[in-house]
Order: sequence, then structure tokens, then C-alpha cells
Amino acid sequence: MRQRLGRVCALAATAVLTATLTGTPVAHAQPDRDVMFVGNNWDGTVDLIDARTLETYQRIDVVPDLDDRKSEMRVDQYLAMRVIRETAGEGHDQLVDDIMVSGDGRTMYVSRPSLGDVAAFDIADGDQLWFNRVDGYRSDHMALSPDGETLLVSATTADTVNALDPATGEIVGRFDAGDFPHENRYSADGDTIYNASIGNVIAPDAEILDPVKGDREITIADAETFEVTDTIEFEAGIRPFVVLPDERTMYAQLSFHNGFIEYDLDQRRRTRTVHLPLSEEAREMDRSDYPLDSAHHGLAMNNDHSKICDAGTISDYAAVLSVPELTVDSIVDVGDKPYWAATSPDGRYCFLSNADSDDISVVSYDDPREIARIPVGDHPQRVRGYTVPSDVLDR
Repeated sequence: MRQRLGRVCALAATAVLTATLTGTPVAHAQPDRDVMFVGNNWDGTVDLIDARTLETYQRIDVVPDLDDRKSEMRVDQYLAMRVIRETAGEGHDQLVDDIMVSGDGRTMYVSRPSLGDVAAFDIADGDQLWFNRVDGYRSDHMALSPDGETLLVSATTADTVNALDPATGEIVGRFDAGDFPHENRYSADGDTIYNASIGNVIAPDAEILDPVKGDREITIADAETFEVTDTIEFEAGIRPFVVLPDERTMYAQLSFHNGFIEYDLDQRRRTRTVHLPLSEEAREMDRSDYPLDSAHHGLAMNNDHSKICDAGTISDYAAVLSVPELTVDSIVDVGDKPYWAATSPDGRYCFLSNADSDDISVVSYDDPREIARIPVGDHPQRVRGYTVPSDVLDR
């Protein structure tokens, strides 16, 4: 064994010496890159942005099969697509909602609401690998298990969460949730699934008719069996939320609320309510004008959970707060209608998607200010950060 190792080392040394003397370049492994994936909902594209340098990479078309999918639709599926366009889509098809990326950083999964499906793409060349429809008519927020073996997607009109095999798109499990299931999250250890439902956001917004919004709840399920283990009812729709590693403390935005709450999942009670300011324009808005019941829609934390970034959707700002004090460090003006917030993989920045101004605001956690605003496609919505191999990125 030692003799064989000696020969290998000698050959390696000879190769390096030869390359040095002849000028032949020696191959070096390219470093991975931290990349933010931005879903442009009305374009049906995903933009890739370097999370450190803020340079832009490729734009991936995630509806190359749009005409084919439309031609295959049953009448009821086509009618559902029209309803989505005229309601949640504000006159546009919703072509990309959420984005997940495989553990090796080479495959991207996209939920396509108006098509009612999920599709997978090779990041390097943009080729579509598979697609599969979910239960009902509309696909929404997703989550990828920490081990990369299960892809969750909210099937909103079926009040169900589907579990897909990321390799094939096959539905391998499901569990019931509240009305209009929305965001999904795994616990830090991957054993537990949390799903938040927002209720029927298409129903009238008059307070007297609030019961028609349906069940708004946190559904907790076993990640292996998909058995629902607990359900916690709320008085309002649960928008973006974060569960801390202790699996007890949750920060969540609620429909119509300008701010967010702190909630104890063990004691099932709200422990603190954070009220954040309204802009002059927001003060004049009727609650029926809030976008899909959202006053604030976008909540992220830095990597050590010492800061919160809150997207003030109807007031066009990002609020950065310190945790656990929940004191406001700064209110930062951003673009028009920030509708999501995501933390860069290194934890330094909060990226907010400005849906109406078609750009991304980059806000520093440690020095709360907007350090950049980056143009993207039409109606950016979900933003997710991942570390990917350099060789999948266009230069």
C-alpha cells in the first residue's frame, strides 16, 4: 500500500512539474457560489443573482412547455386557470410561485400556480427534467426536506399538501391542511413539517363575513409518515413565518396586520405583537385593497437568529429588528410592493422582491440600509438563496 501511494505521489509531482515547465495550466476546482433565485411570476422566468457580488447570471425560462400544458387541459382546469388570472394574478397568469434547489445545487424545482403543477429544471442548461400536476388546480409554496428526498408543495384549492419525489415528480404522500395552505417549513432536524394556511383570500374582506375565509391554522405533520400530529387555529391567515430551532418560538405575519407576532407553539398563545408603521399612502388604503389580504408579506431572519427582516408590503419598506428584544433597528425604504424577504446564504443580507417595480432590494442586516437595487423580470415574487457549483452558472 505504501509503495503504491509513493508511485501516485511521484506521478502527481511529475505532472505538476511538467505543467510548470511547459506552461500547461493546472486545473483548479472552482469555488461554489452563493446565489439568490428570483421567481418572476408573470414572466415565467427565474433570475440568478450572486448573493455576494450582486452580479446577475442566467435567466431560466420555466414555462417552455406552456402551450403544451394548455392544450392538454380539461375544461375545468382551463377555467381554473382563467379564475387564477383574474383574481390572484391581477390579470396575468401566475407562472412561477416558489423555487427550491437540490442539495448538489444542480436541479431547480418550480411550482407553477396557473398550470397547477411542479416542474424540475437543470440549472446549467435550463432543460426541463419533469413536471407533474398537484391535487386540485393550483400549486403554491414549497419546501425541500433537509435530506433532499422529499419536495413539499401546497395544493391550495385541494386544501392539501402534496409530497413529491424530487427525482421523478411522483406524488408519494399527502396530508390535509387548512383552507388555502400556503407556506411550508421543515424543523431544523427534518423530523417535523409545519404548514400555514391563509384562508380563502378571494372571499370578501368585510369583517362581518370573516367566517367564510375558512380554517386558518398551523398544521403540524410527521415528516416521515405525513400523519398530522397537531393543528393550531388562528383568527387570521398565517402569512410568511419562521420557527426557531427550539421548535417552540414562531414569528409570523398575519393577514391585514402591519407587523408580525411572536407565538409560543407549546403554550399555544401569542406572546408578543409587533406593530410597525404605515406609510401615508397605506393609511388611506381600505383593507379590501390589501394585496390578497397581505399588509406585510415577507419575513426572514439572519443565520444566528439575532435579526428579523420584515417586508412592509403596503408601505414599501423593510423593517430590521433585533431579537429577542424585538426593537426596531431601522425602517429602510425599498421598491414598490415588497412581497417577499429572504436571507443570503452567508446571512449578511436580506433580499426583498419588489413586485410592482420589478426589482430586488438588498438590505444589510448589520448596517440596516439598502445597499443595492437590482432589476429583474416582471412581477418578482419568491426569492430563495442557495449555494451552487460555479459550473452551473453562465458568465
